[in-house]
Amino acid sequence: MLFRSKIYLKNVRFHAYHGVLPQETLVGNDYVVNLDVSYDFSRAMETDELAGTLNYAELYELVKQEMEIPSKLLEHVAGRIGKRLFAEYPTIQKIQLAITKVNPPFGADCDGAGVEVVLTNDKTL
Repeated sequence: MLFRSKIYLKNVRFHAYHGVLPQETLVGNDYVVNLDVSYDFSRAMETDELAGTLNYAELYELVKQEMEIPSKLLEHVAGRIGKRLFAEYPTIQKIQLAITKVNPPFGADCDGAGVEVVLTNDKTL
């Protein structure tokens, strides 16, 4: 059977201290994270056991830990999250990650500004 499967976290909200401006590191900002993790969970489909898949509560904790580390750039935060996910879960095939700063400090009337990255695990190809 050929299929694609993924586990995702959708619109997870954090308050964090990322940014290049001094005010951003003092008062912080609200962020929304969306994470799609491509992963073969066919075993869990058959067994109904958590051991056959990724635990999305653990994925959330990993993202939360990285979001708590202040950084100047969201690109850096996204890179750290990707590296940790691949290191801790080497069978992950692909990660699609978006981090949105809800109130960017440039005075625009917008829903946010952010970064999105798609990372592929070369070891699973």
